[in-house]
Amino acid sequence: MIRILIADDHPIVREGLKRIVDEAADLSVVGEAASGEQVLQMAAGTRPDVLVLDVSMPGSDFRETIRSLRRTVPALPVLVMSIHAEEDFGPRALRAGAAGYLTKDQSPERLTEALRVVAGGARYVSPSLAGKLAQSFATGDVHEIDELLSKREYEVFRLLGRGMSVKRVAAELGISAKTVSTYRARILEKLPVASNAEIVRLALKQGIVD
Repeated sequence: MIRILIADDHPIVREGLKRIVDEAADLSVVGEAASGEQVLQMAAGTRPDVLVLDVSMPGSDFRETIRSLRRTVPALPVLVMSIHAEEDFGPRALRAGAAGYLTKDQSPERLTEALRVVAGGARYVSPSLAGKLAQSFATGDVHEIDELLSKREYEVFRLLGRGMSVKRVAAELGISAKTVSTYRARILEKLPVASNAEIVRLALKQGIVD
């Protein structure tokens, strides 16, 4: 029996994932976590075979959670799930140490397949994500961008990189334009860019946007 720990801050999502897992004869849910702190506590206490981790968890950036798990339960495979497209956050998750990345619009069959794959010690990566990851590894700056920017800063960088205005980015992320401007200012401080045009050029150069 493959023991699964589910980590998502939305109870409805956790319940849906739990039902999918419990319907599989060889899978079983051993716990649920709603924050980064709970993930670390429950991973150490329940000793699951696979952790399903949502990208947007309160308490810490998902990459920091993965890195903390590498220190406390290094053999635990982490399958990251997100509403974000795989090309947006998949490479970041895999570079942080995740065993796989799956978007939440996938079928239940795809989820159970991914759980079995990572539980068996392999990575679960779609062909398109594998190509994206190979491209990002070929250019050193992408890794640096991932390390320098927080998750929200990266989201703003990616959308600005698509040529969106501050107002449109704010609408896309459901935050104020003032908040977007604050994130933009941080991006300009952390990266070798001085304008929106340079953000677009860097995002295109590194393959973060098409």
